[in-house]
Amino acid sequence: MGRLLLFGALVAIGPLTIDMYLAAFPAVVEDLSTTEATVQLTLTATLVGLATGQLLIGALSDSFGRRRPLIASLTLYVVVSVAIAVSSSIEVLLVLRFVQGLTGAAGMVLSQAMVRDLYSGSRLATFISRLFLVVGVAPILAPTLGAQFLIFGSWRTIFWALGAFGLLLAVLALVLVKETLPPERRRHFGPRTLWASYRVLLSDRRYIGLVLTACTAMGCLFAYISSATFVFQGLYGMSTQQYAFVFAAGAGALTVTSQINGSLVRTVHPASVLRVALPSMLAIALALLTAALVDLSVWAIVGGIVLLMGSVGFVMPNSPSIALADHGERAGAAAALLGATNFVFGALISPVTGLFGVDSAVPMAAIMVVCAAASWFFYTVLARPQDILRDMPWE
Repeated sequence: MGRLLLFGALVAIGPLTIDMYLAAFPAVVEDLSTTEATVQLTLTATLVGLATGQLLIGALSDSFGRRRPLIASLTLYVVVSVAIAVSSSIEVLLVLRFVQGLTGAAGMVLSQAMVRDLYSGSRLATFISRLFLVVGVAPILAPTLGAQFLIFGSWRTIFWALGAFGLLLAVLALVLVKETLPPERRRHFGPRTLWASYRVLLSDRRYIGLVLTACTAMGCLFAYISSATFVFQGLYGMSTQQYAFVFAAGAGALTVTSQINGSLVRTVHPASVLRVALPSMLAIALALLTAALVDLSVWAIVGGIVLLMGSVGFVMPNSPSIALADHGERAGAAAALLGATNFVFGALISPVTGLFGVDSAVPMAAIMVVCAAASWFFYTVLARPQDILRDMPWE
């Protein structure tokens, strides 16, 4: 349990870094005398930093081990967070947010790599299910947490809090984390080795299929996060309390199903779970779109969202667990490419959802249908579950 909590906290640093200060955008605009568009760029810089950091740190950890890069990155994360908290210009904030994303990426990618170092088979799938609970719930809860900090302080308080969280993780990593990649299993360091790792991954049809399955399923989650406040409060006129209930219901559904999945995969192959979960996710998304098109009650939309988030809870952990199982010798690079793809896709989905308008629930539901259909397609055509079941016995 202690290891799970620590790794979960390391994974959470990414979503917290991205989403905790979303509610502070207006305050940053006023305090730094800048524009909303420029402040929005700081979010883009963070996403680019997180994606880049995962690709670099993940691959480097296959050569240098997991522990030292983790502690070094978390230490830098603390320094950068403090620098952001005292920054006085938007230009400095832009640069520092990129570096904060770059250093914060270590917790996300190295926690998954360490899990792959330690576990295989059903134990790997079970642990990742528990871990991906954080991946799903943290983006939903982080904006609310950030808003609470704004009640007691300025936008800078959020970054002081992130710095304190990073310091806590750095101390815990220094004291509790043991090296999981012994020297004899490490890869030779060099540009050719880094490129070779990613070349192998990019040429692996099954791995790419599973990565795309995961990121498009996550697209349903990102479409929901980016549209929910406009749909439920702006369109349906929900109160803050009602909206909080709806958000909590979606997070709760994802939490429950990801934990059920953790128990299920002890005896059932994750590939078999995905065979059922993906078409179910698409069917629910289609039902949600139908409810939006015929303008059913808001609670019909809420019910569809809760069911859809529940189905995502069965997809998110299983695709990565199969993808990482095939690449134990380059687990850092494999986890990095998986994580970076998720962030890039999430960064694209949010503005695309808004582009089609927020005066109706239809665009949100339509994006979810497209993402769910794409996820099922990539799994069936590229990952090929029948091949996974044949090549990867479950124990």
